[in-house]
Amino acid sequence: MFGGGGGGLNPRKMEQMMQQMGIDVEDIDAEEVIIRTDEYDLVFNDAEVTKMDARGQETYQVIGSPEQVEAGSAGASGAGDADAGSAIPDDDVELVATRAGVSEDEARAALEDVDGDLAAAVESLE
Repeated sequence: MFGGGGGGLNPRKMEQMMQQMGIDVEDIDAEEVIIRTDEYDLVFNDAEVTKMDARGQETYQVIGSPEQVEAGSAGASGAGDADAGSAIPDDDVELVATRAGVSEDEARAALEDVDGDLAAAVESLE
C-alpha cells in the first residue's frame, strides 16, 4: 500500500505523508490512562499515547501493558466511596509529592482540590 521494498517506512516519511493527507499527529506525555468498563478498570501506567487528528476526527492510540483492577477502583473516581476521609490513595499522594517536590500534605490537598487528577495536581503545584 505504501511504497514497495522489504522494510517498513521511515517514520519521518510516514509523518510527512500523514501531514499531506491532513492528519496531525501529537505525542501526549501521559502519566496514567484508565479505561473503565462495567466489569473492570484497565490501568496503563507510563503508557505511550498518540493523538491523531484527521480533519477534526480525533483518535487516541494507547500503547502499554495494562493492569486489570476491580471496576471503579482505579484512580480517584469517588463513585461508591464510603470513606468520609481522604479517598486519595497514598501511592498517588507520594507520586504527586515527588513529582512536584512538595510535602505529602500539600500533595494530598492538591489532589483533593482536583478530584484525584494526578496530572492536574502536579501542574497546580509547579
